[in-house]
Amino acid sequence: GKVTFLVGDDRERIEHVSKNMLCARSPVFRTMFGIGMKERDAAEVTVSHTDLASFTALVDYLLSDKFDLGEEEGRAQRALDLRELAQMYQVPRLELLCAQALQESVAPATAVPLLEAAHTTGDGRLLAQCRRYVADHAAEVRASGGVEQLRDLGVAKGLLGDALDQVAELKGT
Repeated sequence: GKVTFLVGDDRERIEHVSKNMLCARSPVFRTMFGIGMKERDAAEVTVSHTDLASFTALVDYLLSDKFDLGEEEGRAQRALDLRELAQMYQVPRLELLCAQALQESVAPATAVPLLEAAHTTGDGRLLAQCRRYVADHAAEVRASGGVEQLRDLGVAKGLLGDALDQVAELKGT
């Protein structure tokens, strides 16, 4: 059968999605559309914990193996959002693709926010990469405004230590 997803706060629609294809690729969908679950015979399923672009990317990947994070602008955030969905719906290969995309996204403006995200999600490899990047490119990171984007400067200070001090010192020059 087919299902229509109502996604996010605005309940935007993704229509005519094959339940069988989703079940073949994700144990969570297999359970959701399995015996004894209310979604099994439902024509519509509400997914409120994400946005349309991220959920569409998940569905596209499950149906066609297509992995596309779109435009360069905002790519790191889309990779973070999609990786979270990949974890939630137990799609390890997609999770790995997102992790690789995140590692490729480390740049002056993204290094510190990605460091914070890596700390929150427990991604040790990305965390180490961001630390090295900030230490090696302190001036560029400082100039990009990445430090100002931090939600919790204390966390970053603890994670970066001397590298963040180096960035802060450059501010005075």
